[in-house]
Amino acid sequence: QVQLAETGGGLVHAGGSLRLSCVVSGRAFASSCVAWYRQAPGKEREGVAVIDAFGNTRYADSVKGRFTISRDNAKNTLYLQMNSLKTEDTAMYYCAAFGSLSLAPGSFRYWGQGTQVTVSS
Repeated sequence: QVQLAETGGGLVHAGGSLRLSCVVSGRAFASSCVAWYRQAPGKEREGVAVIDAFGNTRYADSVKGRFTISRDNAKNTLYLQMNSLKTEDTAMYYCAAFGSLSLAPGSFRYWGQGTQVTVSS
């Protein structure tokens, strides 16, 4: 049974920063691809960033240079450092595990419940 639990969301002013965390339990986290997705109201879920077991990463164009994905295999934890936040970054952010180095929808098997990020102007 794989479980994912996100924390770190909240309300922040535009230009601010937040760091999301996701603890993944139940399987071989260190050998898996893990990712962050987000879904804004009225929009489809979109991939934000993904990292594989070797540290290779991919980012959505909209967050390149502002967001950084990282992982701590000793803690079974995935992170997303979000800097220079914009109002358009407002969304529910989801952690996903055990998939491929891809941001395409449907690339991951397991999902967390999400953590809300709201960026005010």
